[in-house]
Amino acid sequence: MSFSGRVAFVTGASQGIGRTCALRLAKEGATVAVVARNHEKLNELVAEITTAGGQAAAFALDVGDEEQVKATVKTIIAQLGKIDILVNNAGITRDQLVMRMKRADWDAVLQTNLTSAYLCIQAVIPSMLKQRWGRIINIASIFGQMGQAGQANYSASKAGLIGLTMAIAREVGSRNITCNAVAPGFIETAMTAGLSEEFRQTAVKQIPLGRVGASEDVASAVAFLASDDASYITGHVLNVNGGMLMG
Repeated sequence: MSFSGRVAFVTGASQGIGRTCALRLAKEGATVAVVARNHEKLNELVAEITTAGGQAAAFALDVGDEEQVKATVKTIIAQLGKIDILVNNAGITRDQLVMRMKRADWDAVLQTNLTSAYLCIQAVIPSMLKQRWGRIINIASIFGQMGQAGQANYSASKAGLIGLTMAIAREVGSRNITCNAVAPGFIETAMTAGLSEEFRQTAVKQIPLGRVGASEDVASAVAFLASDDASYITGHVLNVNGGMLMG
């Protein structure tokens, strides 16, 4: 699996799954444009990639801001020449039972988790169409497939991301551009670190493999879908959940 000569654009890359995806793609030879709001963490990531012999550049970006997305994509293309691979990973949670959920928390989660993916896809597609090659990979969630109490906003955003994936796959498939989703289950990240031990134990009991996943498990799935080995796969949701959801 080689991404030599490819340029990848990874959102939410300052930590967790996004950071690991950026490291994996860079390790496989891609030049990686990493974006997030925390520029300091992005610079640390770029330093780690370059120290390991890879190539990367950091761009501070609020992915929910349409004008920032458009400007950043133009800057990346001007600086790195193109964008071949887009990984829409940026995501937040604002958990609450729906009867108590504030409209602002609903809007914030939908804006960051779903609308940002639409904005980034819309911004990169023209260049992918011209080069007649592209890989778009959206990081969904098992909770977009099975729901989760207290996460109506998060579950809705991830379910929407799956629908968006399939629609885009149909729109751009004739130009050799694939669009797929990866749906992680219970993965050890900063987002899950705050969960109670009781919740963790309950979750593990529902996982046939009997363990929590690692961000590297998700990054491997992303790398596969971005590769030429997956050239005949599009509109697909690749579950990375230890068997927690089957069927």
